[in-house]
Amino acid sequence: MREVDDAVREDDLKNFGRRYGVWIGLAVVVGLASLAGWIFYNNSLDEESGVRSEEYVAAIDSVKRNNLDGASKALESLEGANQKGYQAAAKLMQANIALEKQDAKAAIAGYQAIVVDADLPEPFRDLALIRQTTAEFDTLKPQEVIDRLKSLAVPGNPWFGSAGEMVALSYLNLNKADLAGPLFAQLAKDDTVPPTIRSRALQMAGVQGIDAVELDTDGEISATATSADISASAASEGEAE
Repeated sequence: MREVDDAVREDDLKNFGRRYGVWIGLAVVVGLASLAGWIFYNNSLDEESGVRSEEYVAAIDSVKRNNLDGASKALESLEGANQKGYQAAAKLMQANIALEKQDAKAAIAGYQAIVVDADLPEPFRDLALIRQTTAEFDTLKPQEVIDRLKSLAVPGNPWFGSAGEMVALSYLNLNKADLAGPLFAQLAKDDTVPPTIRSRALQMAGVQGIDAVELDTDGEISATATSADISASAASEGEAE
């Protein structure tokens, strides 16, 4: 019986090999080829990322040397990079360079192109929206600023400081002090907001009659906004942009 069982198993194995052996061999070859291709692709991406990194660093060095034309030239190849992060960073820096050259029209167009490109990472798009609105702030209607930035002007959002300040100022321009004051107070009390924005917000909240506090570096209450801050806030409002 054992000899019969062994013979049957041997015949079954031979039949299986004749029927499926070619397909199994082909599957193994395809699997190995796919693995090799995947390894090669990842190595290529790593090499390309290294090249893109060097190009971006070169552009930054040019900006530090005030060689804006050289920086713009270095960024051209990055604008078509496969890596969306480098692509977005390059386009953002190109717009910044245009703004530095006093070419507001080109800068605004550059920021707008980033904002509407859904393929680019959202943090870059949000930053471009902030920069675009800052550049256009004096020419936009207050409601346009609010509509653009209201979704970013909420506590916990990374852009709460910049977006919140512009939205609050726009509320003031619409004579909506009841909305501007509380927003300034939120900005003043949020320790994730940059200190310069918190300082201005503290003063502006006081102007609107809202008692807000600002903490010093030791975590103690260092100031209370009152009507005495009105003259200081008037000067700081011009720095908001």
